[in-house]
Amino acid sequence: MGHYLPSTDAQRRDMLDMLGLSGLDDLYAAAPAHLILKDGPHIPPGKSELEVRRDMAALAAKNTVFPSVFRGAGAYRHYIPAIVSSVTAKETFLTAYTPYQAEVSQGVLQSIFEYQTMICELTGMDVSNASVYDGASAAAEAVAMCRDKKRTKALVSAAAHPDVIETIRTYCWGAGAEMALIPAENGSTDMKALTDMLDVGVSCVYIQQPNYFGVIEDADAIGEAAHAAGAKYIMGINPIAAALLKTPGECGADVAVGEGQPLGMPLAFGGPYLGFMAATSALMRKLPGRIVGQTADAAGRRAFVLTLQAREQHIRREKASSNICSNQALCAMTAAAYMAAMGPGGLRDVARQCLSKAHYLAGALQKLGFGLVYQKEYFHEFVTICPCDSAALLAYLESRGVLGGLPVGDGILWCATEMNSKADMDVLAGLIDLYLKGGARA
Repeated sequence: MGHYLPSTDAQRRDMLDMLGLSGLDDLYAAAPAHLILKDGPHIPPGKSELEVRRDMAALAAKNTVFPSVFRGAGAYRHYIPAIVSSVTAKETFLTAYTPYQAEVSQGVLQSIFEYQTMICELTGMDVSNASVYDGASAAAEAVAMCRDKKRTKALVSAAAHPDVIETIRTYCWGAGAEMALIPAENGSTDMKALTDMLDVGVSCVYIQQPNYFGVIEDADAIGEAAHAAGAKYIMGINPIAAALLKTPGECGADVAVGEGQPLGMPLAFGGPYLGFMAATSALMRKLPGRIVGQTADAAGRRAFVLTLQAREQHIRREKASSNICSNQALCAMTAAAYMAAMGPGGLRDVARQCLSKAHYLAGALQKLGFGLVYQKEYFHEFVTICPCDSAALLAYLESRGVLGGLPVGDGILWCATEMNSKADMDVLAGLIDLYLKGGARA
């Protein structure tokens, strides 16, 4: 991992003298006294490598790792080819932070450039930035970049992920802007309500495709309605579903955002994840963060540069539309390595497996009385009714090593990916059947 060279005592003394300070404690004179540790942090004595490994293994053993998972709701279990971690674990990549000096950051810049190129191909958009923190912040940043002096209201589908909705709401509150929810009707965005809500003050319309309930929205119609009212159109997408569904570009979106976790990142107890953003060329200068481009050096050799980065994010923060000035470089590289390893055909195959397995699972559950709540097209998630106590059923499944769906209202949101085999789904159906017949509680 490279080397860390601390300053010597003499060097510290020289720096303190230059600052006119008598000691390191003077650096914290402005800090409240109760926040300063007077007698150290009480770090326990060091341990040997073997002892540390034993302690860490004991802590890890407390985690429950389910061999069979049927839950998604924004974070999904997909197969990750071994080459992904092999590439991203290289020291030259793992230690990289941010490319301030392009002439000495060619490797990192190229990795970001390749990532941006693939995100543009996946979304059908013109330009992508170097990523943001997660899918929710990407959606909120997209709403912010669509706002102007005359149009400040954002319309957000109530069928979007609840966490995304709350993040957008928080960003809007901080900016003194308005956010309104478009009601959901039968599991998808209510078109009539959207049409009634569109006015000259609306800056953008945000929907999720597929939405939180797994339903595939009429993205074309929503985009047409938004543009007819002079508003921008933002689509939040699942990157795996994008391999089969129409791209945001084909649906007329101005901005495409989403959570990049399905692109080679493990569930990892919630992170770190990746927010991807792409837009039309007309909105390129409003994209937060940085954009890397390809050029040629004086000798005509291929080279990479920081093409665009809003300086206001660093030096005039009060004038900036966004204060994101970093990037999720390692997560973006992970996504790039995954997409490169899978290729277009591999991504489509994963998407087809997700689609077919979800429909097989839905059929098996319906035979047990778990009817579909929404009779609409879906990708790899769907909501069913639950003919019994859902909390008790899910607890029973967990006791058998199966993580069931997520309770949503009076139903359960189920998910299937390529990781769920037919045998896994048959076992799930068998366990539920046993539970419903009372055999599990006997």
